[in-house]
Amino acid sequence: MRTLQARDVTLAYDRRTVVRDLSVALPAGKVTIIVGANACGKSTLLRGLARLLKPAGGSVLLDGKDIHAQSTRDVAKVLGLLPQTPVAPDGLTVAELVGRGRYPHQGWFRQWTARDEDAVNTAMAATDTLELAGRDVDELSGGQRQRAWIAMALAQETDILLLDEPTTFLDVTHQIEVLDLVTDLNRRRGTTVAIVLHDLNLAARYADHLIAMKAGSVVAQGTPAEVVTGALVAEVFGLESHVMPDPVSGTPMVIPVGRHHSQIERSTS
Repeated sequence: MRTLQARDVTLAYDRRTVVRDLSVALPAGKVTIIVGANACGKSTLLRGLARLLKPAGGSVLLDGKDIHAQSTRDVAKVLGLLPQTPVAPDGLTVAELVGRGRYPHQGWFRQWTARDEDAVNTAMAATDTLELAGRDVDELSGGQRQRAWIAMALAQETDILLLDEPTTFLDVTHQIEVLDLVTDLNRRRGTTVAIVLHDLNLAARYADHLIAMKAGSVVAQGTPAEVVTGALVAEVFGLESHVMPDPVSGTPMVIPVGRHHSQIERSTS
């Protein structure tokens, strides 16, 4: 299986360091979800792993080789990315957008094959975007647009898939559908997946491997049962909570207390 890891990586924007001396490896064939408070470095780490941000120190290794020493085309055949705020050219239809996911697999003359057609149709069917095929991307609602971008990432059919907040703009039904879809992809094809997610309960439910970050560093990683504790939630999110088994999945479920209910709890104890 393909491997992707960061080794003693420091990532910065201009002179502002966001991630410092961080080492992490994505378990091959598993779903890894990265959680943490806003501005903790989650998306920056994903950008570094995706070759969009060159490390100021350390290295990102794809199959044991420096990812920045490999060609863009070769990397794109192995690693797919859905960034947090993707932008499509004006006038591009959904079908055209999803079809762009096939570019790394095509020859220099961009010959469209039956394999490309099947990959695009499968991705659009899985994301419920077939009926949107002829619509311009810039005419879609936020949720429809997000599903179209996810379809493009799926059509790329890479062995490693990185998703930065893929449930943004989606209602709760489509959030679950997207995470179910990604899990199906992982289970069926063995795709290694890394997702940045804000919802800790959904992260605990869908992750095989969970990484919790704070201030550009990894605070804890392991299975959701190992990582999600009341102490961890307090440390990473600054939130008082109770952690109990999710009645559906059995994974840890975080129940926030909140200032008002914390006062009630103290007054009745």
